[in-house]
Amino acid sequence: MQNVFYAIGNLDALFLIGAFGASSVLLFGMTNSPAAQPRKLIFGSIISAFIEVSVYQLFSSTDYIWISPALAVSLSILVMQYTKTLHPPGGAIAMIANIGSEEVREMGYFYVINPVITGVLTLFVVSILIKNLSKNRLYPYQEGNIREMKYLEKIQFWKRL
Repeated sequence: MQNVFYAIGNLDALFLIGAFGASSVLLFGMTNSPAAQPRKLIFGSIISAFIEVSVYQLFSSTDYIWISPALAVSLSILVMQYTKTLHPPGGAIAMIANIGSEEVREMGYFYVINPVITGVLTLFVVSILIKNLSKNRLYPYQEGNIREMKYLEKIQFWKRL
């Protein structure tokens, strides 16, 4: 296994970004946190990635490239607050492609699809399957007597909406 990682050591792992670690802490460690709920997780991440790519493309060919990361993060926070989808790792998602390698910056809007959308949806599905195994947890969070619910009732969250 070490030889495989050594051979591809200079390539970026474009399906995995650092903000997913922070999202995982919210999803698996802070079970009932408002920031870990599906709407904020999915839409906050997508909004941040889209704004990041747009800001980078706007400023990448100018002398003001240095403002791109700060503007992307601040605009992402503003739009997430306005849409009520504030997801704290969204700020990291908005900065990563600006300060990342050339390979990441050249992805353009494909960065929104892969790694952001694919990664967030993977985290979401895994969190539904794992967090609902316990009798003491329910994801997405909703008031109710969760100890009486069966596993299939828990993972079919759309029936509770």
